[in-house]
Amino acid sequence: MTVHTLIALVHDRPGVLHRIVTLLRRRGYNIVSLAVGRSETAGISRLTLAVAIDDATQVVKQLDRLVEVIGVADATAVPTVTRETALLKVRATNDTRDTIAAQALAAGGQVLDLGDDDVIVEITERPEQVEEFVSAMRVFGIAELMRTGRLAMMRGRTPRVLEAPNDYRAQADGAPNEEAA
Repeated sequence: MTVHTLIALVHDRPGVLHRIVTLLRRRGYNIVSLAVGRSETAGISRLTLAVAIDDATQVVKQLDRLVEVIGVADATAVPTVTRETALLKVRATNDTRDTIAAQALAAGGQVLDLGDDDVIVEITERPEQVEEFVSAMRVFGIAELMRTGRLAMMRGRTPRVLEAPNDYRAQADGAPNEEAA
């Protein structure tokens, strides 16, 4: 089974995320990762969804039918910039503290806190690199782990399906809404 990365633009309203998750749950799709937040346009959120499924075509069609979804695209086979952030609290002793910090820096992470019994590390990298780093830290013992989920942005021109409607873009740019006049 392949993990597909879907990017969607949705109206920023209560219940939207619930409707999307419910649609996927009802059809038995496994959500590997889900990240959602404000977009560049007021009133619209951008969602990155990683779903374990052989063919994402049906998922894209089903999500696109939801009223709150402005547009959705499968970014799995196109060039993207993908990142994930993880915070780890790694168990440490006087003997391992420097090794943990050195491994974090070598992996592109940074040490946020050096405690007596643990080290808190942050890493923001491609999901595969984050997974490798987490695996490397398991040797020391992970007391706590928090991951953001996959964030993805298509390289190059944004597909039209992922552009905000004109009335939203005009409001975001500060221009008067033509329909209101």
